Amino acid sequence: MCPDLQYKPAMAEGCPEDKRPVFGNRRLEDTARVLEHNAWDDVEWGEEQKREAEEKVAENSHDLVAEEEREGYEAAAAEYWDNFYQQHQNKFFKDRHWLFTEFPELSSDPRSGVDRRRTVWEVGCGAGNTVFPLLQTNKDEGLFVYCSDFSKTAVRLVQENSLYAEGRCHAFQCDITDHACPPPFPPSSVDIIILVFVLSAIHPSKMQAVVGWVCSYLRPGGLILFRDYGRHDMAQLRFKKGRCLGDNFYVRGDGTRVYFFTEGEVDDLMTEAGMERRQLYVDRRLQVNRGRQVQMYRVWVQAKYVKKPSSADSEKT
Repeated sequence: MCPDLQYKPAMAEGCPEDKRPVFGNRRLEDTARVLEHNAWDDVEWGEEQKREAEEKVAENSHDLVAEEEREGYEAAAAEYWDNFYQQHQNKFFKDRHWLFTEFPELSSDPRSGVDRRRTVWEVGCGAGNTVFPLLQTNKDEGLFVYCSDFSKTAVRLVQENSLYAEGRCHAFQCDITDHACPPPFPPSSVDIIILVFVLSAIHPSKMQAVVGWVCSYLRPGGLILFRDYGRHDMAQLRFKKGRCLGDNFYVRGDGTRVYFFTEGEVDDLMTEAGMERRQLYVDRRLQVNRGRQVQMYRVWVQAKYVKKPSSADSEKT
């Protein structure tokens, strides 16, 4: 893996620059004002905070889960996610209306610069917190959304939702680590793939194969929209000893797993799969519980990648 990138969003050759969208325009310039808002954007980390984060990770990574248990979590991954959705149903995650700010390609606004007739595949749809806001917000008749999840319980929750419309979407169970079970559409046919807080749940040794397989269903020029947990996010620092499965890879109390990425790791995965970078940055945000006066530092990696034409496609043009 390449080292962390000190990075401004890059652009693919021949494509317009895709700058980082502004989520809220709230920047904490005076720490005495921290309790005035629930969230602050683009928070700078000082050297002491970075050092403390690294020390916490070193501490909670010192004692690894026993190898036999690690293998058990991998073998029973589907069962753990099914149990998660059986327990929480559709009440755990909030609907992701922020997607249209961060990824305007999903909106029906013609200024998004994307052909309004398009097919979207959401990988890891959960209980529908992306697909339903997408269908409600984007009214384009040419939009069709495929949504899949590892958990058959999650897929059932999507299909039973009153907003589920078979004429505009199709939910199906899919293990993206098992390439013997293809999705219900051909390779090179999807315009946009949404990969949001999904890859982090997969064993790191399988990530490259998963990204390559998923990208094979994108048409040339199609987009991957990516967002996932970043290194030293609050969630990583809160893990206790004995929950670490490997480098920056942990198991939660409910048996589900999570990995924490750097920019460089995401870039390696995508470029190895034949994708070109449009955007890549670390989103550092300070969330504030003003009632409890608790500050929470969140770190996410966000990216957009476009699929390069194959040599065969280039010959045709």
